Amino acid sequence: MDLTEFVLSNEILLRLGFFFGVFGTMALWERVAPRRKLSVSRPVRWLNNLGLTFFNALLLRWLFPAAAVGMAVFAIEQGWGLFNYYSPPFWLAVAASVLILDFIIWLQHVMFHAVPTLWRLHRVHHADLDFDITTGVRFHPLEMVLSMLIKFAAIGVLGSPVVAVILFEILLNATSMFNHSNVRLPARLDQILRWFLVTPDMHRVHHSVEDDETNSNFGFNLPWWDRLLGTYRDQPRAGHETMGIGIHTFRDLRHCAWLPGMLWLPFIGRIADYAINRRQWNNNND
Repeated sequence: MDLTEFVLSNEILLRLGFFFGVFGTMALWERVAPRRKLSVSRPVRWLNNLGLTFFNALLLRWLFPAAAVGMAVFAIEQGWGLFNYYSPPFWLAVAASVLILDFIIWLQHVMFHAVPTLWRLHRVHHADLDFDITTGVRFHPLEMVLSMLIKFAAIGVLGSPVVAVILFEILLNATSMFNHSNVRLPARLDQILRWFLVTPDMHRVHHSVEDDETNSNFGFNLPWWDRLLGTYRDQPRAGHETMGIGIHTFRDLRHCAWLPGMLWLPFIGRIADYAINRRQWNNNND
């Protein structure tokens, strides 16, 4: 059995193993040494955030039974994509696929902030009044469907190997839970790690209530795109313990903490301008 066959035959076990392994580790870390005090009770947040995650998993499995891996298999069978056409070394196709897919997800994230209609969906993720591991898996179902379709298109164009797609999905899920965790890393370790991996302190800035801080640090996995393309911000102005989390205009628990409100949140209010380069904070040092 080669690597592709092994990964395909054990895909569910690999993905569930990493999911529960990372989730359990970070959840325990949050309990032992939290970075911030939660403003909403943990049972309420976890019940609703994880309830939304479970609903999304069922919906995606129903709509896309084979998921992204199925698209990779189909692209190989049809000879679609750059890597199927040019046949580079397997290791190079895997590494390049993971790197390019990560950039595409970064770009998708930017677009969900820049386009008003897409922001309405993505604000379900940002409306969480706290920041912990369950925030990392809290997304509106319509955003999850759109994200899957974007992945399908990217995999079809690239012709990514099956191993690369599964590796990318595992990394994206694991790093999202890691960098949304309510944990503290030693400052020196954090500064070193964030050259190679998005850390909790780095991504927490992105969940600030301040517009200019929200429109920074878009990476989930690799931090390089923010550094290269000018969207990196080192620290929040108010400090990690006291910074405001969430969205200024959504502070009601009905919409921010309870599942029915989260599902309805994108449809509240009129569509207004949301320019990604808007900076409401005036400071000569910014």
